Amino acid sequence: MNKQDDALFRLYTLGPLELPNRVLMSPLTRSRAAQPGDVPTDLNAEYYAQRAGAGLIISEATQVSPQGKGYAFTPGIHSQEQVDGWRKVTEAVHGAGGRIQAQLWHVGRISRPELQPGGQKPVAPSAIQPDGAYTFISAESGMVEVQEPRALELDELPGIVEQYRQGAQNAKAAGFDGVQIHAANGYLLDQFIRSGSNHRTDAYGGSVENRIRLPLEVVRAVIEIWGPERVGIRVSPTGSFNGMHDDDPLETYSAFAEALDATGITYIEVVEDSFQGNHETGRPESIIDAIRSRFSRTYIGNGAYTAEEARQRIDAGRCDLVTFGRPFIANPDLPERFRRGASLNEWDEATFYGGDEHGYTDYPALSD
Repeated sequence: MNKQDDALFRLYTLGPLELPNRVLMSPLTRSRAAQPGDVPTDLNAEYYAQRAGAGLIISEATQVSPQGKGYAFTPGIHSQEQVDGWRKVTEAVHGAGGRIQAQLWHVGRISRPELQPGGQKPVAPSAIQPDGAYTFISAESGMVEVQEPRALELDELPGIVEQYRQGAQNAKAAGFDGVQIHAANGYLLDQFIRSGSNHRTDAYGGSVENRIRLPLEVVRAVIEIWGPERVGIRVSPTGSFNGMHDDDPLETYSAFAEALDATGITYIEVVEDSFQGNHETGRPESIIDAIRSRFSRTYIGNGAYTAEEARQRIDAGRCDLVTFGRPFIANPDLPERFRRGASLNEWDEATFYGGDEHGYTDYPALSD
């Protein structure tokens, strides 16, 4: 295929960022932050710099506060040591010619007291234990079931917004090119959005307007730090991961997309399947149509895409950009492999989470 005719290699302007291709690196939890302190390291910097050929890297999910932590060994962006660690990462990516945004994360109920400040219960919109949700609290624990959280009090919600605001400020200090707000995959903001996890009876529960209230407050707070052109959001309208469900995702995400558009936020990334590769019912085309018709800026598709499907859906106007996850784990030079039609390395799931450079920075590039 002629490079000029390849949808994946048409230049794209995303706010102030000029992307050299449309092959974006998805946020990928790898659980390799230094302990104690959940601090990014030189090894993390090497890993991200290897993948700087992506049109844009979205960092692994990064907790905005100690309360936002749900998994051992995941990085934060709430201490000076963490900010300094992330600066090593951003400088390495920029030195390799890349662009990187930080994904801001609060896990909500997907945690355990062992991971929370003072051994407190994790927080959520409502005290509902998710079905089939697990985490890990140490290298020795293995996966352990998430327990019932406590419901956030109304007067605690401004503090949640402030955690994201401070995380956004810290991401700027660390040298990122922008931020993505994590409102997907069963974590705190997603828990507020969807009816299955939000049974509140105050101004933050019940109607769609109420359930999207806190996420929109977070978006506006983050925009105050970065401006709308450097802020995006990730959502998962039909994802079931972490025990999630919504009674009417078409209604919910139609309203949310319209409200997000009004904030001026520059992109929405949509997890179009259950993120575990669940394609039995195909991509939710009616919801994609609803979001596309109500959100006037960039739509990023996500969810077990192949290069060819990405090309087809970009050409058909179903998405503007595509994020790739597991293929980027095993192929640091993924865009170049797509450009050449080269074969891909296979990923090793046993090394996805935790460990050292094995299965992290030792996957070969074509030039190797």
